[in-house]
Amino acid sequence: MSQRYTITAALPYTNGPIHIGHLAGVYVPADIYARYQRLQGADVAFICGSDEHGVPITIKAKKEGITPQQVVDRYHAIIKQSFIDFGITFDNYSRTSAKVHHDTASEFFKNMYDQGKFLEETNEQLYDAEANQFLADRFVTGTCPKCGFEEAYGDQCENCGTSHNATDLINPKSAITGAVPTLKETKHWFLPLDQYNDFFKKWIIKGHKKDWKTNVYGQCKSWIDDGLRPRAVTRDLDWGIPVPVEGAESKVLYVWFDAPIGYISSTKEWAAREGKEWEPYWKDENTKLLHFIGKDNIVFHCLIFPAMLKGHGEYILPDNVPANEFLNLEGRKLSTSKNWAVWLHEYLEDFPGQQDVLRYTLTANAPETKDNDFTWADFQLRNNSELVAIFGNFINRVTVLTHKYYDGAVPEPREFNNVDKETLQTMRAYPSVIGSSIEKYRFRESQTELINLARLGNKYLADEEPWKTIKTDEARTKTVMYVALQIAAALAVLSEPLLPHTSEKLKGILNLTPSDGAESLVWGEVATREALLDKNHVINTSQLLFSKIEDDQIQKQLDKLEASKIANDLSATLEVQEVAPQKETITFDDFTKLDMRVGTIIEAEKMAKTKKLLILKVDTGIDTRTIVSGIAESFTPEEVVGKQVTVLVNLAPRALRGVESEGMILMTEDASGKLVFVNPDTAATLGAGGVGNGSVIS
Repeated sequence: MSQRYTITAALPYTNGPIHIGHLAGVYVPADIYARYQRLQGADVAFICGSDEHGVPITIKAKKEGITPQQVVDRYHAIIKQSFIDFGITFDNYSRTSAKVHHDTASEFFKNMYDQGKFLEETNEQLYDAEANQFLADRFVTGTCPKCGFEEAYGDQCENCGTSHNATDLINPKSAITGAVPTLKETKHWFLPLDQYNDFFKKWIIKGHKKDWKTNVYGQCKSWIDDGLRPRAVTRDLDWGIPVPVEGAESKVLYVWFDAPIGYISSTKEWAAREGKEWEPYWKDENTKLLHFIGKDNIVFHCLIFPAMLKGHGEYILPDNVPANEFLNLEGRKLSTSKNWAVWLHEYLEDFPGQQDVLRYTLTANAPETKDNDFTWADFQLRNNSELVAIFGNFINRVTVLTHKYYDGAVPEPREFNNVDKETLQTMRAYPSVIGSSIEKYRFRESQTELINLARLGNKYLADEEPWKTIKTDEARTKTVMYVALQIAAALAVLSEPLLPHTSEKLKGILNLTPSDGAESLVWGEVATREALLDKNHVINTSQLLFSKIEDDQIQKQLDKLEASKIANDLSATLEVQEVAPQKETITFDDFTKLDMRVGTIIEAEKMAKTKKLLILKVDTGIDTRTIVSGIAESFTPEEVVGKQVTVLVNLAPRALRGVESEGMILMTEDASGKLVFVNPDTAATLGAGGVGNGSVIS
């Protein structure tokens, strides 16, 4: 019985198209692995679908003045077609708005609810009074409590990858109105992850999961060592799957409870269409469940979803979660909102028929162990210097010479010398070498070995020089061309997982069609079959596998990115220039409560792992106190030491990244927009009053 695999690729949010970061991190490696396992005769269900219930979708809908359904319908169509055109071979690509998914997710929740696997709690959540709604996940931003990144979301920090609750954020702000939220009571259901702590210690830390990638195992261990805490599985939103229990009106399933169940519902959809049973792919212990994801999804796929599967009680757990790091673009972080991306559907329009060039470059730069960078210069270089000059050049030479010397027929070899035997022996080792790398999720390594096989062919031709021996030793030439053609056939088979369009084209050139029995030419037979192309087999005329990419094509892409950069810089400038609306009216009594003193900064240092924060020691005249101030992008620590500043001394202390801030430094902007200190002389004359018309920040 063949090995059964359920291979999932992270469900993409339908708030925008697919870009190269998604491809490099998730979809290309998952497709390589799925294609490879199919070639080994495995029973594969390669599953994905659109994640249509995320908060980013509702935010986009609000900005565009349309419904969330209109947003997801638009991008689901674009994403699905892009995957098809690019050649990602999902067995099923579904969507979480489908009825089968709503039914599956509701049943999953209800099963766990009926077993008493959730905690029901009433607690305080962030609430935007202006928008009249609770702020879940991406509806709120603030400073990450772990790394100090100042643009973290309410559910996760994209800088350090930490998952957290919105109430954990420092200085939270509503993404809807920009208002500072308040706390308001609401009832929710929680997955008690703390009750699974011992299970995860046994399963991941003491178990066999040390063979997981270092970044995955390390992040899981850190979470487990810190102690897991209950995680909400419901949200106060009007877009999503309604919570299927009484007393849950106006609540939906949290997207990270809903979304991974999408793998199960997509499998159900596929099985029903194909006349299969879906349960073995999720409930049979002999099935290998694999999740291909980016590093920002590690916690959800290694801890939260497994806890759900374990709590439900009927499902298998993932065998591996080969998560990748992030891909940058031209030295900058990819950004959907800032249009700093290479969009897949646009690439397919700009480079028709060149899917494998992008696939090759993304695999060569795959962020398997650390963040990596895509540049258009590297894209051009890899195509022209590797695909064209090595792989394509070898195939072209072999096919052209075969037609020139033998009218396209594979010649009958004569005596094999040691070089011929060693070359064929080396060729026969490549299925194992490439396959081993793929099995270990080392896709960059596997692709390097594929190109090494093409290098082997080029070197063999260069050393044996059939274009010379054809004039002096016809028997020797036939043997050389026969060996070279075997390497070409091996490349046609072994390139299929990595460069599928190239493989298909090369098989066409070599006339490897079922009509001549070539269907028996499978992966393993490259190592065992005496002849991959039999003597007298006739190949088709030569075609170029790859075309040179010219400078003007690359410049067009660079110009597109530069236009995005200029547009974003202009947008940021206009945003800074916007005048903030008047705040709520206060009374004179409120005003007189402010106690402002002139102080002197006597020490200053940059807070580690933050862009904006300085830790200041300030002599206020009544004491020396610590104040954390967000001025590090305008002033160095050395610049501010000795400066006299205006200090609000009776502000309640607040902890910022473990440092207690005991006041506020008053700042404003000059006419040019530069941040400056509020004039201490003015504050001194005002005493316990107010200061001018400036803004304040701490």
